[in-house]
Amino acid sequence: MMKIAFLGPHASFTQLATAQLFPNEELLPQTNILDCFEAVEKGEVDKAVVPLENSIEGTVSMTLDYLYKTSSIKIEAEAVMPIAHHLMIHPDNDANEIEKIYSHPQALAQSFHFLDTTYKNVQKQDFSSTAAAAKYISEHPELKRAAVANQFAANLYGLKIINRNIQDFEQNHTRFIVISKQHNIYNNEVLDVLGEKSGLLITLPEDHAGGLHQVLSVFAWRKMNLSKIESRTLKTGLGNYFFFINVVGKWDAILHENALEELKSIHAEVDFLGNYKEFLLKS
Repeated sequence: MMKIAFLGPHASFTQLATAQLFPNEELLPQTNILDCFEAVEKGEVDKAVVPLENSIEGTVSMTLDYLYKTSSIKIEAEAVMPIAHHLMIHPDNDANEIEKIYSHPQALAQSFHFLDTTYKNVQKQDFSSTAAAAKYISEHPELKRAAVANQFAANLYGLKIINRNIQDFEQNHTRFIVISKQHNIYNNEVLDVLGEKSGLLITLPEDHAGGLHQVLSVFAWRKMNLSKIESRTLKTGLGNYFFFINVVGKWDAILHENALEELKSIHAEVDFLGNYKEFLLKS
């Protein structure tokens, strides 16, 4: 049985994703995204599942940063899951007496308009995860608090949902990645496959006019379709960035390998994260 780390605690959205991806493996909750990466890097677990991107709030910058910093880590799969947020309280409390609302910053941001309209004068506070917020509410009935979390968290911690589906947009999806130290290809016969892609981390050669254009031309003249280009600061000074790029389709041993060689020839640093499938999860 494999050990799979995930951003916990129990009843987090990441656990819901992980349970669908690895229904028969041992799932181990981690406190934060860094812990997930370190557990894989140190060999404490076989793989980990972490959030990469939300359709409303964009890329999870911490995940991108650790992908860059941890060169031994590769991507085995992507999975997309619809997200539904609910506002919940301890069953002993009154919905009209809420003094503070807890949740993960992404969940609070994804429900911003509802919370700002309905609970405008109630303080919002960041928590490490939606599930951690729900757990805290369940353990402190003496506090007049609420949490933004999912249905599973409400069931697990015995909370009462007072507002359902409070996310600001119906098309709210989160993309997760399966990471490991191997260039394995994850397969699942139960889940629907949305497509296939490759992940690359590219650091540009020294700053000069047309540097990014030169890198993108490597893909353009080969007619390689890019579905994502995300820049992140290297934290070494203003204007210094690396790029996370997704190339659509199967990896061609000749065409794509030649593209990597051309990138290296123009002195770009390239970390190939893997070629992997994208799966659709249930909410």
